[in-house]
Amino acid sequence: MAQQKENGSRLKREIIDYIGIFIGVNITALGLVWFLIPNKIAAGGVSGLATILYYLWQWPVGVVILLVNIPLFLACLLVFGPNFGMKTVFGTVLLSVVIEYWGAFLHPLTLDPLLGSLWGGVLAGAGVGIALRYHGTTGGTDLAAKLLARFSSLSMGQAVLVLDGLVIALAGLVFKSVDLMLYALISIVVSGKIIDGVLDGFNYSKGVYIISDQSERIAQRILNEMDRGVTGLAGRGVYSGQAREVLLCVIGRTEEMRLKRLVKEEDPNAFVIITTVHEVLGEGFQE
Repeated sequence: MAQQKENGSRLKREIIDYIGIFIGVNITALGLVWFLIPNKIAAGGVSGLATILYYLWQWPVGVVILLVNIPLFLACLLVFGPNFGMKTVFGTVLLSVVIEYWGAFLHPLTLDPLLGSLWGGVLAGAGVGIALRYHGTTGGTDLAAKLLARFSSLSMGQAVLVLDGLVIALAGLVFKSVDLMLYALISIVVSGKIIDGVLDGFNYSKGVYIISDQSERIAQRILNEMDRGVTGLAGRGVYSGQAREVLLCVIGRTEEMRLKRLVKEEDPNAFVIITTVHEVLGEGFQE
């Protein structure tokens, strides 16, 4: 009975994953069809290369994406083993299909390259982020970057930058336009920010560590004036050997300036570390 329940739960998760990948891939395709392709914005990756070839020889973008992804996928299977699975195949093939499907009857929403780069980056980033959130991928740059990182000293992030940079440079040469290269860079930056937002969340908080001789007074003011919880952690200065209490608290991002002012009023020499926290669970924060 327990095994059947676990199998049912696993099947439900798999179905939800495929639905999420389907939605994400379609959003990515709309970003390409509505904004990036019509404005000649080759924003890196396989889709950027396909956009260049489309304007050179009228090769269908979806077909080129599929043809480039097939050897990349086979190479990844050979090098890394069967770790990519059906979700990668599903997302990769689906992207090629839906680009051709939407492209058959949808018209560009704008022919302004700046608007195209911005909104194309937003939709492409949102789509890729959603696909990644549901354990899928749209293939292309991810697969090529894995291979490049595997056989070089580059990290995954550096490999992506190199590949995107090569595609953008090629687009500049083919289209003979520095402007289009810069628009492509804008699209990549926007897309990356949106992907991070989808994966990590936009409604982030701030985690604060405070080391001060006035830790008790600071903690009481945070509790009473900001209505935020504070945890005292046992610490020790390695150089001085003195025991110190380290205060830890999580605040909303709009409260950062208020907290810094409060700490400075109690101890101008306090050591404060503020970090971005993308997910907080517990009282006072939304799940």
